[in-house]
Amino acid sequence: MEKIPSFNVDHNKLLKGVYISRQDRVGREIITTFDIRMKRPNLEPVMDVPAIHTMEHLGATYLRNSPEWKERVIYFGPMGCRTGHYLILAGNIKPMEIQTLLIDLFQFMADYNGEIPGATAKDCGNYLSMDLPMAKYESTIFLDTLKNLNSMNTVYP
Repeated sequence: MEKIPSFNVDHNKLLKGVYISRQDRVGREIITTFDIRMKRPNLEPVMDVPAIHTMEHLGATYLRNSPEWKERVIYFGPMGCRTGHYLILAGNIKPMEIQTLLIDLFQFMADYNGEIPGATAKDCGNYLSMDLPMAKYESTIFLDTLKNLNSMNTVYP
């Protein structure tokens, strides 16, 4: 079988940043999948499962409640390799066009206090696997990357 496009990216050269992983046409609409890369692959320790799971709950809730973006949000969730998240939005969108959205999102997660949305047995298949302090930490350290996006960390090498 042919390798899928994301497996053809040289992960040894990938910096922390926001990349267009792919764009697909669904009817007349373009769907953009963003690679929100929070860790340098194969160089930095990956995020632990409870932290990335908490970020998934907080991030999806925040994005689906964003007055400006909620109608375009299709998906927000973790990468299997635990080095970041995927964000899928309706539209032909570039990384710099969502920079403010992502800064706001990660600031929300970094500052969040309280009950994690959907973290109950009724609402989640693994509700005990949550770690808010680590999710806040990971969000905080990624904010610097988001505030300094440029062509080196928004275009795949």
